[in-house]
Amino acid sequence: MSRRSPEPFALTQPGGSVGLLDVFRRRYLLSLIVRKEIQIRYRGSILGWLWSYVKPLVQFVVFFFAIGVFLGMNGRVEFFPIYLLAGNTIIIFFNEAFSNGTRSLIDNAALIKKIYLPREMFPVSSMLIAAVNTLPQIVVVIVIAMFYGWAPSLLHIAALLLALIIIALLATGLGLLFGAINVTFRDAQSFVEIIVMCAVWASPVMYQWEMVANQVPHWLFVLYRLNPLTVAVELFHYGIWFPLDPQGGQLLPGLVEYAGIAVAVSLAFLIVGQLVFRRLEGRFAQDL
Repeated sequence: MSRRSPEPFALTQPGGSVGLLDVFRRRYLLSLIVRKEIQIRYRGSILGWLWSYVKPLVQFVVFFFAIGVFLGMNGRVEFFPIYLLAGNTIIIFFNEAFSNGTRSLIDNAALIKKIYLPREMFPVSSMLIAAVNTLPQIVVVIVIAMFYGWAPSLLHIAALLLALIIIALLATGLGLLFGAINVTFRDAQSFVEIIVMCAVWASPVMYQWEMVANQVPHWLFVLYRLNPLTVAVELFHYGIWFPLDPQGGQLLPGLVEYAGIAVAVSLAFLIVGQLVFRRLEGRFAQDL
């Protein structure tokens, strides 16, 4: 009897990749990178993960007294510390994911030169690490809001999740785009620092959207609402601040429609970032 020959293995081109899809095919490797970076962050720390809960609590106290009491914002905006902390949480998520995604390829230059793995894995892991680091702050904000009577509906919870999805898509797309450019042109990192610095003022975190609507022409206010950060911040306000029933609190006009636009814009940045990344990927090992 003749033995049946084994099925031949399918041959693949060395270094071949299908972009972001290849990253999620290697979820285990992605999880290892995320776990390693999180462990490094708290290595040698006595309190460890507790610092992630201490920082937002300190922020709340500072916001309550420095801005709320001394600058009088508690009298102008009801539950202002929660309003400020909720908006700041989503901006921190964006800033950390975007900044670290831009630096991720340079920070992992030694690994990129030695072995092949989907290079998109580094900006994606930066976003996931930022998400993990942001979770404790979200928990702290929600717990504080509960003391003030936070009672959300399913729609409020959905708004919170949608805001996180918008920021995850946007930060990953921008991380891919600027991360790829930053390998060859290190000026990109300085440009990103300016964007991150302006992000908190380009969205209603330290102020209310009504102040913008009252001061700028209508067409400029439309552009303001087209900013995915503005939408994400207002969705977080809707999910955390609005259930407290603040006096004078108003929903951003057209929030539902602009939320859909924000998802589309974030997806567009993700696609453009992936295309530019694939275009420049062949030069990474050389330029690093």
